[in-house]
Amino acid sequence: MRSVLQTLRDGGVVIYPTETLYALGCHGLSRDSALRVLRIKQRPEAKPLPLIIGAPDMLELVAEVVPDCVRALAEAFWPGPLSILVRACAEVPRPIRDSLGFVSVRCTPHPLAAALSRELHAPLVATSANFSGCPAAGRPEELDPDLIARADAALLAQPYPEGGAPSTLVMPHPDGRIQVLRHGAVPLSALHAQGFAFLDD
Repeated sequence: MRSVLQTLRDGGVVIYPTETLYALGCHGLSRDSALRVLRIKQRPEAKPLPLIIGAPDMLELVAEVVPDCVRALAEAFWPGPLSILVRACAEVPRPIRDSLGFVSVRCTPHPLAAALSRELHAPLVATSANFSGCPAAGRPEELDPDLIARADAALLAQPYPEGGAPSTLVMPHPDGRIQVLRHGAVPLSALHAQGFAFLDD
């Protein structure tokens, strides 16, 4: 893990496990590294890259402001596979934030991914470790050998990702309601159970 951490500090691109799938990532505040991720993945630059953090309080490194609704979502579901769209602070570069200035972020419960982020003192880019249009990987043997060869380092140690659905992506609105942009590992029933109302309720 130390060599992977050093690779991240040096601006490299790595493959590492998250709670859902293997991720292709880099230092989450490095524009040049993020562009390398896009090139390796063959992903359009117009499609922003998601971030993970290793602890809930690291959200301050990513978000310009943290509204009450975002704090409530984080307290209810983090660490866990809930990605929240927040307005990015100035340190988050394109192509990580979108054209409107938002970025997707979640706090990962995976011990290795969380440790990498905490040791780096920074968010990590966490797009799925596959070429665009190809299946995502939940086990080392499912990773494309060519993708591994193009990355600077790979952390394939256990615990492996749990697989299954990707993270659920939500966008909080100023009135406290949330919009579900991608259905995933956190079901709508769990959000309802915590008292969150949806934009179309």
